[in-house]
Amino acid sequence: MSTQLPISVAIIAKDEARHIGAALASVMPWASEVVVLVDARSSDATAAIAQAAGATVYHEAWRGFPGQRNLALAHCRSPWVFFLDADERVEADLLAELTAQIDAIPADVAGLWVPRHNLFFGRVLQGGGWYPDYQLRLVRRAGAHYDEKIEVHEVATVTGTTQQLHGHIMHLNIERFAELWQKQAAYARREAATMAQAGRRARWRNFVGAPLREFNYRYLRNGGWRDGWVGLVLASVMAWFALMSFVELWRINQTRSV
Repeated sequence: MSTQLPISVAIIAKDEARHIGAALASVMPWASEVVVLVDARSSDATAAIAQAAGATVYHEAWRGFPGQRNLALAHCRSPWVFFLDADERVEADLLAELTAQIDAIPADVAGLWVPRHNLFFGRVLQGGGWYPDYQLRLVRRAGAHYDEKIEVHEVATVTGTTQQLHGHIMHLNIERFAELWQKQAAYARREAATMAQAGRRARWRNFVGAPLREFNYRYLRNGGWRDGWVGLVLASVMAWFALMSFVELWRINQTRSV
């Protein structure tokens, strides 16, 4: 068994019975505690699996991703909190790095960015902006907070500086095309809500510029072409939903102007 580290692992989950067991197995041997916030709307065995693995489980009403993360920070007790999603696993190189370095992190460092391997349709991607895909996942509990007005791709605000780690998280991102479509549709709706809350309005140029910029970013500038047909499909889907986020923003703008 690995030595316990001064890290609480926090997982936010809803209907993740298929994934959460393996996520927990990648952290339970070394985390000082594992806290799982189960969305109160969850209807599968997520909570039971987490409890059986030894995690502390809280059933919480959904208040958005940043709100749930702030709640997780309040539930955790260790000086460091590592946020892991149910469809992610801590890889061996990251565990080795944390074990070697956690006690030597300078006092002014309040957050650590972790590179992430993204697995799409059984393939670990190298291009398209999917690698190294740094995520700010390890934060000092006392100096971290999430802005609850940001509804998607939330990043913690930390009191201090940040550094990058070299070890990886593995993200089992997408296994089926329908899953990709549903996930990106949800992201587009949340992105539109965030833009609307910030007072942004949809312009006609957004309906052309946003998808073109996204395709260029994913497929050309960041080498999505290196991942073959998967890279082309992903760039195309991401471009489509960049457009859909502004279509949804336009709908929200119209509704509010009535």
